[in-house]
Amino acid sequence: MSDIFWWVIFPYASLTIMILGLLYRFAFRQLTWAAPSTEFFEKKWLRFGSPLFHWGIIFAFFGHIMGIVIPMSFYDAIGVSDDLYHMGAVYGGSLAGIVMVAGLIILLIRKIVFDPVRVHATFADFYSVIALLVIAAIGTYITVFGNFTPEEFDYRTAIGPWFRSLFILNPQYELMTNIPFIFKLHTLLAFGLFASIPFTRLIHFYSIPVAYTTRAPQQYRSRAQYKKRSS
Repeated sequence: MSDIFWWVIFPYASLTIMILGLLYRFAFRQLTWAAPSTEFFEKKWLRFGSPLFHWGIIFAFFGHIMGIVIPMSFYDAIGVSDDLYHMGAVYGGSLAGIVMVAGLIILLIRKIVFDPVRVHATFADFYSVIALLVIAAIGTYITVFGNFTPEEFDYRTAIGPWFRSLFILNPQYELMTNIPFIFKLHTLLAFGLFASIPFTRLIHFYSIPVAYTTRAPQQYRSRAQYKKRSS
């Protein structure tokens, strides 16, 4: 019964909360659908931490798509061997994870150390950074160290099919019964984070700036030159 709860009920409940929360916030609280910048309070740490985090999570996202959403049969069909996939997953995933963790550590220290940033940060802000850091750290540990142990576990044979089975409404929860605990923890924490997205600034993840490249340029004038001309 516990397996059904954790690998059927809990994932569906998390995704339902996320979807309904997104719809509610879009319909009634669109002005809060953003992640306001705190660059005015502190720039140096943000300049390092934010790009590291965003680039890391982008590559980690596509890495999860390639490893969990895309089945092994696809790679077999295009001639990608297990050894080649494994090498790309280990080195690419490790780099993405380390970069993401480094960025999150910098952002968390920034929120704690600098008073203006800490004062304006909410509980949801701290929760988001800490939750992402824990999940990313576990995932990085799995990628860096888990792939070099004698008991190497191929998540594509269990977690991948289980995850895809959720979306065809035929959850194969039995696939998750005997996987290593650290994989279970990483997966459950990720679904818990999904459920919290509508209540945090992580909601801007769903805002794809497709119109940014065609937006009219913004013009700025130097304040010093403006004063000189006025005088």
